[in-house]
Amino acid sequence: MSVCMFTGHRLQNLPFGFNENDKRCIALKKKFEILIREKIEKYGVIQFLTGMALGIDCFAAEIVIDFGRKYNGISLTAVVQCREQTIRWRKSDVIRYNAILARCSNIVLLQEKYTKDCMNKRNLYMVEHSDCVIAVWNGSGSGTGNTVKYAFERGLPVTVLNPVSLKIDYR
Repeated sequence: MSVCMFTGHRLQNLPFGFNENDKRCIALKKKFEILIREKIEKYGVIQFLTGMALGIDCFAAEIVIDFGRKYNGISLTAVVQCREQTIRWRKSDVIRYNAILARCSNIVLLQEKYTKDCMNKRNLYMVEHSDCVIAVWNGSGSGTGNTVKYAFERGLPVTVLNPVSLKIDYR
Protein backbone atom coordinates (compact mmCIF):
# COMPACT_ATOMS: atom_id res chain seq x y z
CA MET A 1 0.00 0.00 0.00
CA SER A 2 1.60 3.25 -1.01
CA VAL A 3 -1.16 5.75 -1.96
CA CYS A 4 -3.93 6.88 0.41
CA MET A 5 -6.78 9.24 -0.41
CA PHE A 6 -9.02 11.28 1.84
CA THR A 7 -12.74 11.85 1.68
CA GLY A 8 -15.01 13.55 4.17
CA HIS A 9 -17.73 16.01 4.92
CA ARG A 10 -17.63 19.75 4.36
CA LEU A 11 -17.42 21.96 7.44
CA GLN A 12 -21.11 22.85 7.43
CA ASN A 13 -21.92 19.14 7.78
CA LEU A 14 -19.65 18.57 10.77
CA PRO A 15 -20.84 18.95 14.38
CA PHE A 16 -18.65 22.02 14.98
CA GLY A 17 -19.42 23.76 11.67
CA PHE A 18 -16.85 26.36 10.69
CA ASN A 19 -15.43 26.72 14.23
CA GLU A 20 -12.01 25.07 14.13
CA ASN A 21 -11.36 26.21 17.70
CA ASP A 22 -14.21 24.01 18.95
CA LYS A 23 -12.90 21.18 21.13
CA ARG A 24 -14.67 18.65 18.89
CA CYS A 25 -12.76 19.90 15.85
CA ILE A 26 -9.47 19.80 17.73
CA ALA A 27 -10.20 16.23 18.87
CA LEU A 28 -11.14 15.20 15.31
CA LYS A 29 -7.87 16.59 13.94
CA LYS A 30 -5.89 14.69 16.59
CA LYS A 31 -7.60 11.40 15.64
CA PHE A 32 -7.00 12.22 12.00
CA GLU A 33 -3.28 12.70 12.70
CA ILE A 34 -3.16 9.29 14.38
CA LEU A 35 -4.74 7.62 11.34
CA ILE A 36 -2.40 9.33 8.88
CA ARG A 37 0.65 8.46 11.00
CA GLU A 38 -0.57 4.86 11.12
CA LYS A 39 -0.81 4.72 7.31
CA ILE A 40 2.78 5.98 7.06
CA GLU A 41 4.37 3.90 9.81
CA LYS A 42 2.38 0.68 9.68
CA TYR A 43 1.37 0.44 6.03
CA GLY A 44 4.17 2.29 4.25
CA VAL A 45 2.01 4.93 2.62
CA ILE A 46 4.20 7.56 1.00
CA GLN A 47 1.72 9.43 -1.20
CA PHE A 48 -1.56 11.05 -0.22
CA LEU A 49 -4.34 12.45 -2.42
CA THR A 50 -6.63 15.28 -1.35
CA GLY A 51 -9.60 16.71 -3.25
CA MET A 52 -8.94 20.19 -1.79
CA ALA A 53 -12.54 20.79 -0.64
CA LEU A 54 -13.10 22.91 2.45
CA GLY A 55 -13.11 20.86 5.61
CA ILE A 56 -11.68 17.38 5.84
CA ASP A 57 -9.66 17.62 2.61
CA CYS A 58 -7.84 20.75 3.79
CA PHE A 59 -7.35 19.36 7.31
CA ALA A 60 -5.79 16.23 5.82
CA ALA A 61 -3.56 18.21 3.47
CA GLU A 62 -2.21 20.36 6.29
CA ILE A 63 -1.47 17.29 8.43
CA VAL A 64 0.34 15.55 5.55
CA ILE A 65 2.36 18.68 4.80
CA ASP A 66 3.39 18.82 8.45
CA PHE A 67 4.29 15.10 8.44
CA GLY A 68 6.41 15.70 5.33
CA ARG A 69 8.86 17.49 7.62
CA LYS A 70 9.05 14.44 9.92
CA TYR A 71 8.96 11.58 7.41
CA ASN A 72 11.28 11.48 4.44
CA GLY A 73 9.65 10.89 1.05
CA ILE A 74 6.04 11.76 1.92
CA SER A 75 4.20 13.49 -0.91
CA LEU A 76 0.83 15.18 -1.29
CA THR A 77 -1.10 15.42 -4.54
CA ALA A 78 -3.95 17.90 -4.85
CA VAL A 79 -6.67 16.60 -7.16
CA VAL A 80 -8.48 19.78 -8.19
CA GLN A 81 -11.93 19.28 -9.64
CA CYS A 82 -11.85 22.48 -11.73
CA ARG A 83 -9.95 25.73 -11.97
CA GLU A 84 -13.05 27.57 -10.69
CA GLN A 85 -13.21 25.55 -7.47
CA THR A 86 -12.73 28.53 -5.14
CA ILE A 87 -14.78 31.08 -7.07
CA ARG A 88 -17.47 31.45 -4.34
CA TRP A 89 -15.23 30.90 -1.32
CA ARG A 90 -14.40 33.41 1.37
CA LYS A 91 -11.08 35.22 0.90
CA SER A 92 -9.57 33.55 3.99
CA ASP A 93 -10.45 30.10 2.62
CA VAL A 94 -8.90 30.93 -0.77
CA ILE A 95 -5.69 32.04 0.97
CA ARG A 96 -5.57 28.74 2.90
CA TYR A 97 -6.30 26.75 -0.28
CA ASN A 98 -3.51 28.52 -2.20
CA ALA A 99 -1.05 28.01 0.67
CA ILE A 100 -1.79 24.27 0.60
CA LEU A 101 -1.47 24.09 -3.20
CA ALA A 102 1.88 25.85 -3.03
CA ARG A 103 3.19 23.09 -0.75
CA CYS A 104 1.84 20.10 -2.67
CA SER A 105 4.22 17.80 -4.50
CA ASN A 106 1.82 17.50 -7.44
CA ILE A 107 -1.39 19.10 -8.69
CA VAL A 108 -3.82 17.28 -10.95
CA LEU A 109 -6.38 19.60 -12.59
CA LEU A 110 -9.27 17.52 -13.88
CA GLN A 111 -11.14 20.17 -15.87
CA GLU A 112 -11.27 23.90 -16.48
CA LYS A 113 -14.92 24.73 -15.79
CA TYR A 114 -17.36 23.66 -13.08
CA THR A 115 -19.94 21.06 -14.05
CA LYS A 116 -22.54 19.31 -11.90
CA ASP A 117 -20.53 16.10 -11.92
CA CYS A 118 -17.01 17.49 -11.41
CA MET A 119 -16.88 16.65 -7.69
CA ASN A 120 -17.92 13.08 -8.42
CA LYS A 121 -15.31 12.85 -11.21
CA ARG A 122 -12.67 14.03 -8.72
CA ASN A 123 -13.73 11.41 -6.17
CA LEU A 124 -13.70 8.61 -8.76
CA TYR A 125 -10.25 9.69 -9.95
CA MET A 126 -8.88 9.58 -6.42
CA VAL A 127 -10.34 6.12 -5.71
CA GLU A 128 -8.94 4.81 -9.00
CA HIS A 129 -5.46 6.12 -8.12
CA SER A 130 -5.35 4.96 -4.49
CA ASP A 131 -4.57 1.83 -2.53
CA CYS A 132 -6.57 2.80 0.57
CA VAL A 133 -8.95 5.44 1.92
CA ILE A 134 -9.34 7.44 5.10
CA ALA A 135 -12.94 8.67 5.29
CA VAL A 136 -14.34 11.09 7.84
CA TRP A 137 -17.90 9.96 7.44
CA ASN A 138 -21.03 9.75 9.57
CA GLY A 139 -22.58 6.95 7.50
CA SER A 140 -25.01 9.21 5.63
CA GLY A 141 -25.80 9.19 1.95
CA SER A 142 -23.61 11.95 0.52
CA GLY A 143 -20.68 12.53 -1.80
CA THR A 144 -18.49 11.02 0.91
CA GLY A 145 -20.86 8.05 1.17
CA ASN A 146 -20.75 7.52 -2.61
CA THR A 147 -16.95 7.67 -2.56
CA VAL A 148 -16.75 5.10 0.24
CA LYS A 149 -19.17 2.84 -1.66
CA TYR A 150 -17.05 3.09 -4.82
CA ALA A 151 -13.89 2.34 -2.84
CA PHE A 152 -15.55 -0.82 -1.45
CA GLU A 153 -16.59 -1.84 -4.97
CA ARG A 154 -12.96 -1.51 -6.05
CA GLY A 155 -11.82 -3.59 -3.07
CA LEU A 156 -9.94 -0.83 -1.27
CA PRO A 157 -9.55 -0.92 2.50
CA VAL A 158 -11.40 2.01 4.05
CA THR A 159 -10.70 3.45 7.49
CA VAL A 160 -13.76 5.37 8.68
CA LEU A 161 -13.51 8.03 11.36
CA ASN A 162 -16.94 9.03 12.63
CA PRO A 163 -16.91 12.84 13.02
CA VAL A 164 -19.37 12.76 15.95
CA SER A 165 -18.28 9.80 18.09
CA LEU A 166 -14.65 9.82 16.85
CA LYS A 167 -14.92 6.02 16.66
CA ILE A 168 -12.57 4.42 14.13
CA ASP A 169 -13.82 1.54 12.00
CA TYR A 170 -11.46 -0.46 9.77
CA ARG A 171 -13.33 -1.98 6.83
